[in-house]
Amino acid sequence: MRKIVTFDAYGTLIDFQLAPTTLRVLADRLDLDGLDVDEFLDDFRVMRFQAVLEPYRPYREILHSSLELAMRLHGLEYRTSDGDALVEAVPTFGPFPEVPDALRALKAGGYEIAIISNTEDAFIARNIANTGVDFDHVITAEQAKAYKPDRQTFDFAYQAMDIDPAQVIHTAQGWEYDLIPTRDLGLARRVWINRYGRRGSTAYQPYDELPDLSGLPALLG
Repeated sequence: MRKIVTFDAYGTLIDFQLAPTTLRVLADRLDLDGLDVDEFLDDFRVMRFQAVLEPYRPYREILHSSLELAMRLHGLEYRTSDGDALVEAVPTFGPFPEVPDALRALKAGGYEIAIISNTEDAFIARNIANTGVDFDHVITAEQAKAYKPDRQTFDFAYQAMDIDPAQVIHTAQGWEYDLIPTRDLGLARRVWINRYGRRGSTAYQPYDELPDLSGLPALLG
């Protein structure tokens, strides 16, 4: 019987440094009187989530449009080069420190490892290369033509991997992108990598909870 662990990529495996990158890109405009930088970054995050609920379009377009909307909401001047800079930065992001060893331990334990990510093929290829670990399957929103939390993304992934969801262990940091939509998919197990100390919910249990990936091989055995 196959054993597969699927992973969200950004925020789970890959240190998704979009917020600090955004601040660096916009450094010349963040002294705007009255600007609440934390509120601006949170609005940018929410707008990205709203964008993935809309009909599919490439992730680079989502970065551009959601950044522009958030900047306009807060009175900041948007330049196309701002979005370009974020698009160029995403593929350069590397893994959290414990991730490569945890992934290698899972593979040594007989698990197939897979990614299901809200990204483009070209982006994730470089992020994976940065981990130094080979994945058995890589599924992207570009392939599925849908973004998580849409069930279409997960259904496409299981079909592409030729696997029954009841054999899949899904591991993710993203609560709204992953933990909420996977509750009713009939998965073998779900593991929440709660890196940021977020509050969970009894409504979406059962799930295991870990602060990072280091304890995952021991948890799964």
